[in-house]
Amino acid sequence: MVIVMRAAVFFPPFGEAAHPRVCADLAARAEEHGWDGVFLWDHLQYRAPTTDVGDPWIAMAAQAVATEQIRLGAMITPLARRRPAVVARQVTALDQLSDGRMTVGVGLGLDRSGHELSSFGEELDARTRADMLDEHLEVLEALWSGQPLHHRGRHYTATDVHFRPTPVQRPRPPIWVGARWPNRRPIQRALRYDGLFPVDIGGTQDLADLMGHLHEQGAPDDFDVAVLGLGVDPDEAADLGVTWWLTWFGHELRDAGDVRAVIRNGPPG
Repeated sequence: MVIVMRAAVFFPPFGEAAHPRVCADLAARAEEHGWDGVFLWDHLQYRAPTTDVGDPWIAMAAQAVATEQIRLGAMITPLARRRPAVVARQVTALDQLSDGRMTVGVGLGLDRSGHELSSFGEELDARTRADMLDEHLEVLEALWSGQPLHHRGRHYTATDVHFRPTPVQRPRPPIWVGARWPNRRPIQRALRYDGLFPVDIGGTQDLADLMGHLHEQGAPDDFDVAVLGLGVDPDEAADLGVTWWLTWFGHELRDAGDVRAVIRNGPPG
């Protein structure tokens, strides 16, 4: 099987890009210049010097209307601070708006990025958030199935609900799970779904070790691995079997012109 690595523009909706019209314009430009996807950070607030933070879900709706081909998504959404019914409805609506181009990025989230958990009274214990994440995903899949659901779990309840319409993509939009290599449990979670968004990759050797581990664990041929273009050469990533290479813009981003410049240069290779 020949694996073709795709390239995406990945940036925080901070500063000028906090405005959904700016995010939509950047997505349209990315499509025009041959990029395969545009992915956004998902935060409520962030550490200094960041002040202006946009809502990625509203921005993705604007991007879906402004584009026709590229894949869209948030990398990553900490599901423990969101309600399954709301996420299910929003993803379905975005999948409809984009004609089936949504990717769902999920993970635990971190409080140290900007105290966005502790500031709003969210769960701080990582083990509990992991348990919430697993149950949340279970409920999401059941809601997206379009079948009647009665769920009473440790964290979530859905009593005699029947969610329609269903997403365009069947059986559901692809789910990519965030993980910090070399932590094994999040990677095992990712292998139950469609892709992995690894962070803390220190370089080519780290990436090679990760890809070897995925092979040992029996990752299917169509399993996506989306790697940040930070300290990893795109050609080397492609040779190792990475399926998505994501540009890197730090949280210091203020001027969307920096993103526009990278978009104009086109994807690597």
